[in-house]
Amino acid sequence: MQAQHIHNQLIPPPTPFLCHSHLNLSTKTRALGPAKPFTVKKEFLGARLCGVALRTSSNDGRRGRVIRRARGQVKEQQNQKEAAAAVVVKRAYPFHEIEPKWQRYWQDNKTFRTPDEIDPAKPKFYVLDMFPYPSGSGLHVGHPLGYTATDILARFKRMQGYNVLHPMGWDAFGLPAEQYAIETGTHPKITTLRNINRFRSQLQSLGFSYDWDREISTIEPEYYKWTQWIFLQLFKRGLAYQAEVPVNWCPALGTVLANEEVIDGVSERGGHPVIRKPMRQWMLKITEYADRLLEDLDDLDWPESIKEMQRNWIGRSEGAELNFCILDNEGLEKDLKLTVYTTRPDTIFGATYLVVAPEHPLLSLFVSESQRQSVEEYKDLAVRKSDLERTELQKEKTGVFSGSHARNPATGKAIPVWVADYVLGSYGTGAIMAVPAHDTRDHEFASKYDIPIHLVVNPSDGNIDDLKTAYVGEGKMVNSSNPAAGLDISGMLSSKAAVRVTEWAEKSGNGKKKVNYKLRDWLFARQRYWGEPIPIVFLDETGESVPIHENELPLTLPELDDFTPTGTGEPPLSKAESWVRTTDQSSGKPAKRETSTMPQWAGSCWYYLRFMDSRNPKELVNKDKEAYWGPVDVYVGGAEHAVLHLLYARFWHKVLYDIGVVSTKEPFKCVINQGIILGEVQYTAYKDSDGNYVSADAIDTLGEYSQEIIPDDKVLKSGDSFVLKENPDVRLVGRAYKMSKSRGNVVNPDDVVLEYGADSLRLYEMFMGPFRDSKTWSTSGIEGVHRFLGRTWRLIVGSPLPDGLSRAGTVVTDEEPSLEQLRALHRCISKVTEEIEGTRFNTGISAMMEFINAAYKWEKHPKSIIEAFVLLLAPYAPHMAEELWCRLGHSGSLAYELFPEANPVYLKDSTITLPVQINGRTRGTIQVEEGCSEEDAFILASQDEKLLKYLDGNPIKKRIFVPGKILNIILDRQKANIGSR
Repeated sequence: MQAQHIHNQLIPPPTPFLCHSHLNLSTKTRALGPAKPFTVKKEFLGARLCGVALRTSSNDGRRGRVIRRARGQVKEQQNQKEAAAAVVVKRAYPFHEIEPKWQRYWQDNKTFRTPDEIDPAKPKFYVLDMFPYPSGSGLHVGHPLGYTATDILARFKRMQGYNVLHPMGWDAFGLPAEQYAIETGTHPKITTLRNINRFRSQLQSLGFSYDWDREISTIEPEYYKWTQWIFLQLFKRGLAYQAEVPVNWCPALGTVLANEEVIDGVSERGGHPVIRKPMRQWMLKITEYADRLLEDLDDLDWPESIKEMQRNWIGRSEGAELNFCILDNEGLEKDLKLTVYTTRPDTIFGATYLVVAPEHPLLSLFVSESQRQSVEEYKDLAVRKSDLERTELQKEKTGVFSGSHARNPATGKAIPVWVADYVLGSYGTGAIMAVPAHDTRDHEFASKYDIPIHLVVNPSDGNIDDLKTAYVGEGKMVNSSNPAAGLDISGMLSSKAAVRVTEWAEKSGNGKKKVNYKLRDWLFARQRYWGEPIPIVFLDETGESVPIHENELPLTLPELDDFTPTGTGEPPLSKAESWVRTTDQSSGKPAKRETSTMPQWAGSCWYYLRFMDSRNPKELVNKDKEAYWGPVDVYVGGAEHAVLHLLYARFWHKVLYDIGVVSTKEPFKCVINQGIILGEVQYTAYKDSDGNYVSADAIDTLGEYSQEIIPDDKVLKSGDSFVLKENPDVRLVGRAYKMSKSRGNVVNPDDVVLEYGADSLRLYEMFMGPFRDSKTWSTSGIEGVHRFLGRTWRLIVGSPLPDGLSRAGTVVTDEEPSLEQLRALHRCISKVTEEIEGTRFNTGISAMMEFINAAYKWEKHPKSIIEAFVLLLAPYAPHMAEELWCRLGHSGSLAYELFPEANPVYLKDSTITLPVQINGRTRGTIQVEEGCSEEDAFILASQDEKLLKYLDGNPIKKRIFVPGKILNIILDRQKANIGSR
């Protein structure tokens, strides 16, 4: 019966069969001529039964092809039947009935809906997953890892009596949907909504307890109305502005990309070439908040690695800006100064050359005519590199001489000015003083171009013997005195010398103290269609940028048929001329709308706030609701969002805090990064040019080898290595890779749910290893947890009936539990509770497995014990737990039942070591229960092998028993032969 049920799910019902005399031949078929008689074979009938439309033909070859095609489809359906049967065989319990049943129940009863009006006296728990982007490929098994963890926490906290907010939504604007629209002509909204529906369906099939009534999407005008409102607040406070800046321009994508979206000179999305190009762009002044973003990290419960990444990205440093005068051909100072930023002003006497970025605004003013062409050619090369590529430490340094010199204000000497791409125009002043003796990059550059290297810092513990490498540490200053300039720091320690040089620079007009940041203002515009419109218009008369009135929000996207980039930098929205042309509401003057759109990060910067009050048409979030729910208690997502999303969200939150919209300084109290799930291990063999296998440990790096993926059934484990089963001398390389379509190692959760059930998938993803660590997918591993769930089911429900179906109800009893059973249960409760709170889910599952192993040794299973265990299981395997709870005689869901609490009485080690004396001499010990009686202690002693030789056959005169302390057995000395045995 089960096999037929799953067969009906997998295979559509057959169409009614008509014998060959009733086949409806098409006009086209009859036109080919009279049909030749032929026998309808079994496989032909089978094909017709499976709904394969066949036409007769006078052409025997065509008929043969038709029959072969029919045979193929019959074979495919036979394979489907076999697969369905295999699923039934592997099924350890009827999850295929349980899971849809309870998913419908939760949906129909809105079990996990968080009411708009809640009891504020109860504690709250806001747990959130990082906003997913709904891609067309749907989920793979790596995605539910974080979602399962947050769901366990949400279910656990509900059962502890918390008001829980556990929502889900979609970061739905972005390049992929627009690229697909350009390639296919499909409107990105259609693609995005289709993808959202697929993602939602997959998430619901896994039983996640999201409040779907709060579902939001960044593409909804009701949502991005408030994204635009936030932009207007930024604009009004001078935090949003336009500037001509060098940007990462991707011609293929037709848009500007942030530095973080460019990897090795190509776009992260699609791998298209990216060039540097000056453009007028919207910027957000995140640098205004640099110090606060840095300081407030200390109070956050975040991974230290994530906080350190943000500190490095902000890159606060203290130093000095120093001025170097450009010299003319006669060596005289021109009215032109290069300002450099340095964190080591103490090393100014060792500055033997200057370096400016290729994009430095003053370069064209001092480059010599003889070097102008070389400099221009070098600039053209530099513009094709990303900032990350240019500053890579391992990259060979390149540069070109500008043809000009500048005067070192400390030494008074003329030093050359070079142009090099390892200096960025966006950092500091776009120019540096190069001190090759004490900076690794400068040393490499100076060595390559034969520039002098002057030592000015000696280590405190000795002298530097040579200048083959740079000494970058601090120490005692040497060769650092020039009375003519009024500066002498020789003999000083580096730290004091740095202060002295800065003071000298400020007094002499040669510079000033300066705090600098690596953090740059946020480039906040994309030349694409599929994004939030920027609510700004430009007056025709003056070009002045004017914010639209708040009552005009949301400013919605116009409908476009052509989404292709213009290729000129003008965004696709410029094609919507009737939308672009408008009137400024405040002045009534004609104006044009901004045609760039916001980047994808905009909508994801504040969505956690909208979940608190998702349907409010009047304000971004109600103050009382924000004050209750904020901040997010636990925020789970990938470490790849450490800088972009988390830093941007913190910046926006602080702005909203300043204007009174939110009551907390930080949005996310605790951030947890889950590890990634790698595909199953792939085994690779190497072959030489003759096609012979070569052991991996014998590979010659100079040789040419081909690689071959070896199937698992041809691999043998040998010690710590893997070898070819047919030739154990050939060692293979076994490695797990990140799941990707290109490697073909993506595991679809839909397939796993079909074969093992959603609870098995949830349980396995948590059991694979520590939540924060990377893990390797293994089909055998999920089979293991599936068997555990099957054992749990059989323990409580009983063995299947002869027809394979489960019996009704359970096999639990109503008797009182034993002390042993209570101890086993409460140890399990204690461990599971502790491990959920510490997000050590794998060890929590291990505790439940140990409990089930112990329970199988019991003759009877009291209902009170089993009910408590089912509640422990509920956050991990909610479908099974709900069904068992129902079978145990309860109505409705267990979602709000109280989570069991461990009783300390049952957690104590109840056994003690009791010394046993024979005639006053200690002869051994026995293990007894606390409160053990004298008779029970004597029985245990008389059964102990060591004590038996003293007691066996010897008459006992009396027993002296002190509970919990000692048992002394006095033998009759006249009749006893102590130890004779």
